[in-house]
Amino acid sequence: MGLVLRKMLSSGVCTSNVQLPGKVAIVTGANTGIGKETAKDLAQRGARVYLACRDVDKGELAAREIQAVTGNSQVFVRKLDLADTKSIRAFAKDFLAEEKHLHLLINNAGVMMCPYSKTADGFEMHIGVNHLGHFLLTHLLLEKLKESAPSRIVNLSSLGHHLGRIHFHNLQGEKFYSAGLAYCHSKLANILFTKELAKRLKGSGVTTYSVHPGTVHSELTRYSSIMRWLWQLFFVFIKTPQEGAQTSLYCALTEGLESLSGSHFSDCQLAWVSYQGRNEIIARRLWDVSCDLLGLPVDW
Repeated sequence: MGLVLRKMLSSGVCTSNVQLPGKVAIVTGANTGIGKETAKDLAQRGARVYLACRDVDKGELAAREIQAVTGNSQVFVRKLDLADTKSIRAFAKDFLAEEKHLHLLINNAGVMMCPYSKTADGFEMHIGVNHLGHFLLTHLLLEKLKESAPSRIVNLSSLGHHLGRIHFHNLQGEKFYSAGLAYCHSKLANILFTKELAKRLKGSGVTTYSVHPGTVHSELTRYSSIMRWLWQLFFVFIKTPQEGAQTSLYCALTEGLESLSGSHFSDCQLAWVSYQGRNEIIARRLWDVSCDLLGLPVDW
């Protein structure tokens, strides 16, 4: 009964038959969980897939497994630590020197409910990794995506964005901090980034989407014993990583989604976004602040 209930609740399957020979994809955080399953599916379709991972050893294990399962030898691992802008810039520089094209960028990696800590550049960990890290990575790879158009960017957000707020006076959590809310704030930032980016990319052939993968059994809960306990208690409601990857794949592969660039998806369909997530003024200000923090030009 439990398995039947979970199957009913885990709705949304990517049914696209699109094949990807000659296409190039990057999936961040692809050594485990949703990212690994996303990379596996893309490899199965014939893409050259780069697993952008902080832990290269785990990434190599994942790559070998994907190669064995799919028969696709073009699965590569590259070091990417989203908590360090030097690592992000090094990854992008090496990738751009190595590849002539980039068709899919899946900004999948993230941290959740970690104790207060800072990235190598002094950013609060949630906003630093989940938002600023992917913001910088996207900036560095955007020209290649434009040259390879039609191409797509998929940003993983969360239902938790409904609890998020962008407190510009406390963006780094110096004045007050809650691990759970910090995660929600960063997931709201993902949605605002997606919407503002879509506006700026109009007519470029590059489209972008944010997704809620569902409640998925993954390593995201490693910092919270309470979350791990809840995951076990309500396991019948929890998606597998493969099920969680479906909406990312839907947005990456489904034909005819171009007119919905900037939209938010869950269970392979359009999803409701909070009022904060629809606020264009906050989105623009977050863009400007992010550029300032990262030393980027505002109009990229």
